[in-house]
Amino acid sequence: MTRLAVLRSPAPTLREPSVEVPVSAIKTPRMEKLVADMVETMKLENGVGIAAPQVGVNERVIIVETGAGPEAFVNPVITRRSLRKADSEEGCLSVPGVYGIVKRHKGIRVEALNANGEKIALDVKGFPAIIFQHEIDHLDGILFVDRVERYTQAPKL
Repeated sequence: MTRLAVLRSPAPTLREPSVEVPVSAIKTPRMEKLVADMVETMKLENGVGIAAPQVGVNERVIIVETGAGPEAFVNPVITRRSLRKADSEEGCLSVPGVYGIVKRHKGIRVEALNANGEKIALDVKGFPAIIFQHEIDHLDGILFVDRVERYTQAPKL
């Protein structure tokens, strides 16, 4: 496993929508290495999630710490959102030293492919739901600072 370089804002790659991964590309040595390297990088950076664009790969792949350990999700889509939202304090590996309050859905349903290329659906709430929403935003070229309502640790000028 290799520690990958985490792109920092304003890297243009962070603002580009990611492309879907073909099912045929999931169970390949390249994808297995990417997932393993992303997990390693997330752990070494003390993160709870990481998206492929953050390591310079413009593909719809995220790693999320689900509580049972880090898991890979390919082509994730939020298919259901709770009506209720809650404020959460967020930070980002690509925007170091900046934290702010973001309003996120309290519960969501995520549909994706797992590392074996199998379709899965998860109903998540609480902190894992926040992580999924944050990481899926990355796949759409959105950073948490685009959604911040109030900074708790502002960017240094």
